[in-house]
Amino acid sequence: MDIRILRAEDVRALLPMAECIDLMQRTMIAVSQGRVVLPLRSMLFMPGNRGLLGNMPAYLGEPECYGVKLVSIMPHNEPPAHPTHLGVVVLFEAEHGQPVALVDAAEITAIRTAAASAMATRLLAGTDAGDLALIGAGEQARSHLEAMLAVCRLRRIRVWARDVDKATVFAQAQAARHDIAIETASTVREAILGADIICTLTDAQEPLLLGDWLVPGMHLNVVGSGRASHAEIDTPAVLKARFFVDCRDSTVHEGGEYLRALKEGAIGPEHILAEIGEVANGSKVGRRSPADVTLYKSLGIAPQDLAAAHWVLEKARARGLGEDIRF
Repeated sequence: MDIRILRAEDVRALLPMAECIDLMQRTMIAVSQGRVVLPLRSMLFMPGNRGLLGNMPAYLGEPECYGVKLVSIMPHNEPPAHPTHLGVVVLFEAEHGQPVALVDAAEITAIRTAAASAMATRLLAGTDAGDLALIGAGEQARSHLEAMLAVCRLRRIRVWARDVDKATVFAQAQAARHDIAIETASTVREAILGADIICTLTDAQEPLLLGDWLVPGMHLNVVGSGRASHAEIDTPAVLKARFFVDCRDSTVHEGGEYLRALKEGAIGPEHILAEIGEVANGSKVGRRSPADVTLYKSLGIAPQDLAAAHWVLEKARARGLGEDIRF
């Protein structure tokens, strides 16, 4: 059998952000309509808190395929020589169960995560939203900026990072790339002052953004905290927001901000108003008024990876890209 190898450069060439945003909307509708099989992901933690290996399997009904994303997360790596996230998506065809593609997972993850946030922003943010705050200056900040530009007419952009130099380098590079002005902020509070779109994109274990700072009309994409023990925003922020998720089952097991607020007794299970796919298909209401604070909690789920990998494979076949390896 032949397996097509699709490297990071292939993914970048074949998965434009605008197309991925629409792809993520279709995928999240499928998730909320039960047209996927999605077990909880499992994590293997290495001794000494050095890193972890994530195992994310799923089945996708349309286009029919199944597979797994295997991703190693090494927080102490120093990009670009050694990225913090490395891995592969292994894609299988559903008729005979043959593996058909091995796809770079880091690039898939970067694009599809930001695309899902952009899709949620398109559904939940105010109609005139255009003041963006990026909390974090890493790979996800780069991809989220591209994604927000695809769905919003941004009039102002600010970035904050713990490392001031990193924020400065990000602002200069991305301003040149997109021909836009990007400001740096010295604190998280300064970064979100006046913002109506906020993307938290850090590996913070404790909240960086406080609910007391939120004002009516804001939309938050809470992306960086992917474990039950981590949280980027505090309980008052959770309580203040209309709370939407990518996958309810994932959130009740792994959504750190939600679980903290639940444990503190500040909210009940009903605080999860809907999965974003339910908003996308029109069965649940997202933003009700300009004064609402809306929040999309992104954990990232394997159907997103499979849909993106399948898209890339089909495009690669049509254009003759990638490398076939015979097993």
